[in-house]
Amino acid sequence: MRLSIWMILVSMAGFILGGCTPGASYERKLKKELASGVRYDSLFMGIYLGMSDKDFYTHCWELNRQGVIKQGSKNMSVEHGLKAELNHPATMNFYPEFIQGKIAEMPVQFIYNGWAPWNKGLSSDSLLLDVVRWYEQVYGNGFIVVEHPQRGKAYVKINGNRRITLFKKDDMYVWAIFRDMLVEEGAGDTTNNAGVIKDDFGAKIEN
Repeated sequence: MRLSIWMILVSMAGFILGGCTPGASYERKLKKELASGVRYDSLFMGIYLGMSDKDFYTHCWELNRQGVIKQGSKNMSVEHGLKAELNHPATMNFYPEFIQGKIAEMPVQFIYNGWAPWNKGLSSDSLLLDVVRWYEQVYGNGFIVVEHPQRGKAYVKINGNRRITLFKKDDMYVWAIFRDMLVEEGAGDTTNNAGVIKDDFGAKIEN
């Protein structure tokens, strides 16, 4: 998954360096938002950028107790069912990347529950637009469209320190990547395993 993230970020950098309009808009927006000094840390379900790993596990344990979340496939993520948020029932799986013990990035993977190769109406093409529509309602309008040469359109929104990037993984899945832009990559003590759950997480989040 880190490869997918880097592919789209490298693509963005190419647009910026090439002076294309989407990249230039992204660069201007990023500089403006970071210079504002305003923090936007909210993610979803009470989880936020900068949340400590201990608080994250404790919060997830409580959400699990309430039946809001459960262990994802192979205990590799946290799973949450979406019933009315999108046009069709769907599932989101997530697990953060911690840097220095705090959430710096949150990758979220979406899939329509009824996906099948022959059901084009539930493909990632429709899912991506559906997630964009939902996120505009939750996080506000202003997503910038960036064209990726292999993966097609990506949608990017920046508020203060928080960047949201939406793009297709393949015909089935859509990624949403939340990132604290004030935290540097490789800033020491990083999990370096976004999307890979810790071995002891199963003991903290019970089925």
